[in-house]
Amino acid sequence: MSDLHGPLEALLLMATEPLSSVELAEAVRVPVAEVEQAMAELVAFYDETRRGFELRRVGHGWRYYTRPEHAELIGAWVLEGQQARLSQAALETLAVVAYLQPISRGRVSAVRGVNVDGVIRTLVTRELVEEVGRDEESGAMLFGTTAHFLERMGLTSLEELPPIAPHLPDAVSLDEELAGAGRMSSGVPVAGPELGGEIEERDERREEPA
Repeated sequence: MSDLHGPLEALLLMATEPLSSVELAEAVRVPVAEVEQAMAELVAFYDETRRGFELRRVGHGWRYYTRPEHAELIGAWVLEGQQARLSQAALETLAVVAYLQPISRGRVSAVRGVNVDGVIRTLVTRELVEEVGRDEESGAMLFGTTAHFLERMGLTSLEELPPIAPHLPDAVSLDEELAGAGRMSSGVPVAGPELGGEIEERDERREEPA
């Protein structure tokens, strides 16, 4: 197999969004044609060996996905996970998204002072947060809360959120940002009884894996 396979797999596993062949070629410093060939080889290899995942070209980028035949298993596993309670780290991240949406991972990380990639993935899996678009300037993926979030919180709209949430790490600065955005309102607490507690996220001040 090509010497490019390992580096390309590593990049795709670490990426939070699809990577184009051009981006991959720049990262591994080889011509785009060589990357395209290596990606085609990986696709064929995963298909031949029937791995639990597959490599797909989506839009202009490449990304790993679980195979459709495992959808029932994964769906059951995710459903069981929905019963687990959210940790303080997840609650803080969810609150930041709820108040500042649409918001990118990078901005959430800046507000919280930690890497939130793992927690964001968990919140997306729990259907509390979803991708809502891209930032026009940076191209970064933007996230917002879902209808399921409102249902779990007993809210009919985001206008019912309270002026500030108790789980935010920097209430003063965020309050000022919210005021500037004109999004202050009143209602029930962001952290309802169904969302409190702990799951697998660890609130580490450097990174919070799912």
